[in-house]
Amino acid sequence: MSTTQSERLRELLEPLVTSQGLDLEEIAVDSVGRKRVLRVVVDSDTGADLDAIADVSRALSAKLDETDAMGDQAYDLEVGTPGAERLLTEPRHYRRAVDRLVKFQLADGEELVARILGVDDEGLDLEVPGVKGRKAKNRRLALAEIAKARVQVEFNRKDTKDMKEEEEA
Repeated sequence: MSTTQSERLRELLEPLVTSQGLDLEEIAVDSVGRKRVLRVVVDSDTGADLDAIADVSRALSAKLDETDAMGDQAYDLEVGTPGAERLLTEPRHYRRAVDRLVKFQLADGEELVARILGVDDEGLDLEVPGVKGRKAKNRRLALAEIAKARVQVEFNRKDTKDMKEEEEA
């Protein structure tokens, strides 16, 4: 039997989110002044566009209105997707981060920044950028070796299409 409000909410809402073709990533109930805020984070392998967020928000709101899961006190419902620098904790998160730059903290204490090239059930294929003009190196990393991983925001990265066009010119 679940004990926390977040766990009870997850049990109530997860089937509804899943039926909308999304994954329920996170639920948090926070107090902001006199109000409470229920934050629900959803995602999918193909991403969640604004229409999908609006649809699931309406469905969650209706479900919460028909139950007493949030009690009698007023609250605001906020539904969104993970941020740009999301923490990667599940294998599906790594699949969704293919071709993204990620900062890893490994179980042995090593820190590594690398681009995810591929993911399978055992681990990740990475490209570790070269330092000071050196060539990038490929590396295999087992999921069990990862203590923490977070996507990094890249402002100056050229996409693959742009790089191919430059090479051809």
